[in-house]
Amino acid sequence: MKPIVQISLDLTNIDEALETAALAMRAGVDWLEAGTPLILAEGLHGVRKLREAFPGVPIVADLKTMDGGYLEAEMMAKAGATHVVVMARAHAETIKCVVKAGKDFGVKVMGDNMICPDMIEGAKFLEDLGCDFVIHHIGYDERRGLAAAGHRMPSPLDQLREVVAAVNIPVQAVGGLSLEQAIKCPQYGAPLVVLGAPLTIDADSFKTADGNLEASLRMICEAIHAQQTIFPLKA
Repeated sequence: MKPIVQISLDLTNIDEALETAALAMRAGVDWLEAGTPLILAEGLHGVRKLREAFPGVPIVADLKTMDGGYLEAEMMAKAGATHVVVMARAHAETIKCVVKAGKDFGVKVMGDNMICPDMIEGAKFLEDLGCDFVIHHIGYDERRGLAAAGHRMPSPLDQLREVVAAVNIPVQAVGGLSLEQAIKCPQYGAPLVVLGAPLTIDADSFKTADGNLEASLRMICEAIHAQQTIFPLKA
């Protein structure tokens, strides 16, 4: 499976999100993500604007759905999203509802294992309930809180190989990765590489990072696309 590069538009302004998305597409990014901050700020309007501007591009709506799964997935699908995100810590019935809506409206479901007591079992749970992808995720507040308390900051790479080996669906690693780590994700068997805060977005202000972002993104995309991912199948 050829790696896919996704940029997370963790912005709070649709105009800046559209500008960043256009820059990202020129640089070779494959998928756009309406990040949670953008969805909170702009809602369905933001997803519709992204769809209008980029008619043929996959759009991930990072809803982090915990309840009302069918309706949330339906609304985002009708607004133009091609992928929606549901949390493994949601009730099993919520995940089933999102999966059902995905089938009904032609969108893929990404299950997020953030905050699962056992991240590997969380990934398997998501696959068993019909999710199309697993997001192996260490949360923003968790990382920053532990670091502020003087603890080692956890990384999705800590268990990424085990998560990949436990499921038969593609895995994406999210949460505090350095640029170098993100580029190496396909080597762990995780073909969906997401670039977001703090790689391309200022993690404190949630604005587009300064510097020559387009040139940097182009080099990143080339490095990721040059790889080949064979994610292991579980025994």
